[in-house]
Amino acid sequence: MLKLYGFSKVNAGARGHTRDLRVLWALEEMQIPFEIAGMDHPAHDLNTEAYRRLSPFEQIPSIDDDGLLLSESAAIVVHLAKKSGRLMPADRAGEAQVMRWCFAAMNSVEMPLLSLMVLDWSADGSCGKHRQFLVGWVNRMLGNLERWFANREFVATDNFTVADILMAHVLSSGIKDASLIAPYPKLVSYRDRCLARSAWKRTFESYCARVEAA
Repeated sequence: MLKLYGFSKVNAGARGHTRDLRVLWALEEMQIPFEIAGMDHPAHDLNTEAYRRLSPFEQIPSIDDDGLLLSESAAIVVHLAKKSGRLMPADRAGEAQVMRWCFAAMNSVEMPLLSLMVLDWSADGSCGKHRQFLVGWVNRMLGNLERWFANREFVATDNFTVADILMAHVLSSGIKDASLIAPYPKLVSYRDRCLARSAWKRTFESYCARVEAA
C-alpha cells in the first residue's frame, strides 16, 4: 500500500497550510488507499539519514509507492494522477496543459508569494523597498492569472485536474494577507470554488483532527 510521509506535529503557524495537504487532497479525490507515516517536525523526524533517502531536502511530503520513492508535492500528485488515470487528461495536448499549469503554480505563482511571506516573517522594519518590489511582483503574477480566468472555471482544462489542486492550494496557503488577492475577484472565486469540493473538505477535516500544533 502507498505510504505517505506527512506531518503529525508541526508549528502552529504552519499547521493547516503544509504541502502534504496537496497530496492528501489528491489521494482523496482519486480514492487511492494509503497509510500515513506521521512525522514530528519539532522532534526532528525529518533530519535523519533514513528520511533523507526519501526526501533529500528533508521536507514533507514524500511517498513510498510500493518501492517507488518520491518527494516534491507537485511530482507526487502528477505521479498519482498518471497512475490512477484521474485528474489528468488522457490526450497528450490536455496532459501538456496540466503539466504547464503545475509548473506555473510552483514557479510563477508560488515563488513571489513565498518570497513575500519569508520577508514578512523575518523583516526588522528596514526592508520597505524590498517589500515594495515583492508586492509588485506578486501583483504582476496575480494580475496575469486573473486575466487567464476571464472565461475559465479551471486553470488547465475544462475539468478539475491536479493543476487545480496545486494552484488553489498556493492561492490559499501562500497568501496570509487577504488584501493581496482581494483586487482579483476571479481568483478569489476560483480558489473558493476549488476549496468547496467535498474531497478538500474531508481532507482538511481529517488533517486538523490528526496533526498537532507544536
